[in-house]
Amino acid sequence: MRTKRYSEAALRELIEALGNPIYVARGGRVWAANEAYLEMLGRGREQVEGHLFLDFVRPEDRVRLEARQRRREEGTLTESVPQRYLVPKADGGMMEVASHVQPVEVEGVGTAMLISCLVLGQRPAELVVAERLVETSAELVAARSEEAVRRVALAGLTSAGFSASFLVRDGERFLARDGALPPEDGALGLQALSEGRPVFGPLRNEATPVYLPLGTTLSEVLWVCGVGLSPSYGSVLALFAKVVGAALTDARLLTDVERGRWEMVAVAEAARFVAQPEPPSPEDFLSRLASLLGAEAVLLYVPRTPEGELALTAQVGLDGELQVRFAVPLGGLSPSTVVARGAVLSNESEERALLEATGGRLGCGAAVRLAHGGHARGLLQVLRPPGRPFAGADLRLLGTLSELLMTLLDQRRLRTESARQLADTRLLLDLARTTTATLEVASILDVASDFLVKLLDVSNCFILLHDEQAGVLRGAAASATHRDFFRGVVIALDDAGSVAARVARERRPVAIPDLSKVEGMEKRELVRRFEEKALLALPLTSREELIGVVLLDDTRQPRSFDTAFVELAEATCGQIALAIANARLYESLWASYAELAAARAEMVQRERFAALGELSAIVAHEVRNPLGVIFNAVASLRRLLKAEGDAAMLLDILAEESDRLNRMVGDLLDFTRPRETILQPEDVPRVLQDALDFAQQSASNRVTLAVDVAEDVPRVPMDRRLIRQALVNVLVNAIQAMPQGGVVQVRARREAHGNKDVLRIDVADQGCGIPTELVHRVFEPFFTTKAQGTGLGLAVVKRNVEVHHGELALESTPGRGTTFTFRLPLSQPTSPP
Repeated sequence: MRTKRYSEAALRELIEALGNPIYVARGGRVWAANEAYLEMLGRGREQVEGHLFLDFVRPEDRVRLEARQRRREEGTLTESVPQRYLVPKADGGMMEVASHVQPVEVEGVGTAMLISCLVLGQRPAELVVAERLVETSAELVAARSEEAVRRVALAGLTSAGFSASFLVRDGERFLARDGALPPEDGALGLQALSEGRPVFGPLRNEATPVYLPLGTTLSEVLWVCGVGLSPSYGSVLALFAKVVGAALTDARLLTDVERGRWEMVAVAEAARFVAQPEPPSPEDFLSRLASLLGAEAVLLYVPRTPEGELALTAQVGLDGELQVRFAVPLGGLSPSTVVARGAVLSNESEERALLEATGGRLGCGAAVRLAHGGHARGLLQVLRPPGRPFAGADLRLLGTLSELLMTLLDQRRLRTESARQLADTRLLLDLARTTTATLEVASILDVASDFLVKLLDVSNCFILLHDEQAGVLRGAAASATHRDFFRGVVIALDDAGSVAARVARERRPVAIPDLSKVEGMEKRELVRRFEEKALLALPLTSREELIGVVLLDDTRQPRSFDTAFVELAEATCGQIALAIANARLYESLWASYAELAAARAEMVQRERFAALGELSAIVAHEVRNPLGVIFNAVASLRRLLKAEGDAAMLLDILAEESDRLNRMVGDLLDFTRPRETILQPEDVPRVLQDALDFAQQSASNRVTLAVDVAEDVPRVPMDRRLIRQALVNVLVNAIQAMPQGGVVQVRARREAHGNKDVLRIDVADQGCGIPTELVHRVFEPFFTTKAQGTGLGLAVVKRNVEVHHGELALESTPGRGTTFTFRLPLSQPTSPP
């Protein structure tokens, strides 16, 4: 959401235009203050501006307010409840003040705080006037003549601080009843009569006049003038003028005195009901209206969109089935027909429609247009059973109450908008906190998609990321309902029928309020799958670079996306794009660090292997020569001595240990000897069978070796010797892990892994397994848990797999067995023959 930026002059002009005390603070100091605030403090501008705002607060309240200011500057204050505190008065007393804080952007200054103050105990001037006029209205009830009515009305307006006069129409001009000179702008009175609403005149001598139609006659208006009189008094004065008109009518028609008195009481009660601090719901107001008019049902129709048709918004007196039938006004009733016929009573055709729709329950009706600023805002309809028609007096009261209803609807609308703006601000703050708290692109996208659904009240949100190399948009995230499916969506950038591709190419938002009106759009797969009715697509860009596209849809009904909606969506997408760009930068930096660490580790390992290889060659040379002599001596002793018993056992031990020492030297040479891999396409079943045949030699009869190769496994480029050696080492370990017997299962198949096709070979045994705390060490050179092991077998396996650019994985469950998984690329350059 964008915050309007003010210049210093514009901001000072804004706060001066407002009547309540307001000041702007920055860094804890008063930066600007209006005259109302200076008057409240009883100080001059130089004594206030530039000083700490806490200097003008009771000392006991300073600690609390200073703590809230510090939390607000740190961004940890999330609620904005008005704060009450005491302010010293110039006479030494104290006054209680409630303040509300709102951030504002100032050019050249940055963010400041706009603090609006309300001196508690002082009521708004409009409320004071309303109460005085309500009191006057009550006095009018006792008036028994036109003269008395006008005298009481003028006295009430005078006590409220206004000058007033009754003007009588004389052709195209007006004459004052008291003989005074008529006002010069009498044409405005004609406009008030014709439009039936208050018409304000231009400011003259610091006073503003207003012409108020009395509502009961087209020949007389009430002229009111006063200092500070503004359109905010319009509804109060209009209501008062109508009450005066009603009182005049009562005076003329003595037979209707009781009716007039009842109307005034009803209006006063409705006014007080509407003026509650917490505005009542439309249904509560309609219930009171139904009671006042003796109506069986009251219906409120309001257009859902500015240009849309009327729809039932609130009602009392209808059950579920009738609500459906009255979803739109019956008989073609609309604000335009009501304007043409005035506040209307139902005609014969409308009464027949009512009887038919309600099964004879309702048969009489009346309706009045709801208007604001001269524009139709809806329709209010009241219904009674047949045989109880509404009278003209009912229409008069209905018209008056409809204005109160409009006031109530405006109050609720303003409160709803304020609550929505507050909720939007909190959501944006939550998004900022979430996106800055994580640097994982996937997490950011999932949070962003759910956030946009809540913020913009849409049905679904889909996010596609731009794959520049492939020239496509790939589904990366979606709102929770379609998240798993959408990650597999791919849209080509050159797809002429795709809205997402179009947005990616043009890098500007595209809004489609009604997808059914766009040719070919209903045939698109995603539109059909999600049953979309409206769509808004926005680009995700950062520093002129396309990151992706965001799709927002509405599956409930066609929907127009106004400028404010699109701007809010663009601002949010900009924040999301920035978070993605930062996350990618972090990932790139982390990958660089990882590559550097891997290169260093590889360099250290090569140096270690070089030193170990050189040492191994020396050890092999120095050890194998004596071993040869020992082997020959043992063989000679067996021929010469023909040893038996202990002597034969000792010779066997000598031969066995010499052989183990020879194998250890061989393993050491195998591990340290650099080998150049010779990659050739090999038949996988044959390689596996060779390894199994060799390993079978060390297996007992209780161990079974089984192999299973999928039919679609192709020939794979590999160094046959190295892979055979790796498989043999793993198979021998598996056989040794099952002294009680079992099955060693070897399976080979192809699979997709890490965006490429690989050959997967699993070697699974049913042995004792590997303890969890030792799993991470099994591939370390010279690590072994066997009494006679060298600790080099699995290290050789890992090295042989890695020189093929493959991967080796291990899963082991103690007591249930171990599975080694080889993954070798299916395609890589082969060595020349």
